[in-house]
Amino acid sequence: MELLPQPILDRLAANGCANQARINAGEDTIDHHPVVKLFTPDGGATWLLSETDPEDPDIAFGLCDLGLGFPELGSVRLSILKAHRGRLGLPIERDLHFKANAPLSTYAVRAREAGGTVT
Repeated sequence: MELLPQPILDRLAANGCANQARINAGEDTIDHHPVVKLFTPDGGATWLLSETDPEDPDIAFGLCDLGLGFPELGSVRLSILKAHRGRLGLPIERDLHFKANAPLSTYAVRAREAGGTVT
């Protein structure tokens, strides 16, 4: 199974382009819902990604939780996630059942309140 199939990459790119257009117009960015949830099956790391950088589509923005209790909003290289292997050698997987029900900022608040658990 491909980690990030083209329809997901297209949605991430569209969100990134929408926010870049708003920045160029001097407007506030959109607090998008996460498009995809990635996780390490042999560890506690989780990523909720909402967009990619229009100038560098290998850079995604989202809520990153490395399982250490300090979730943060930030950027990550997709190529690094695709190449990463957990402590048992398992690759990062996509949560096929994840359906976002809130904007990314809501997930960030929830994760901080829960002590670092992104759900």
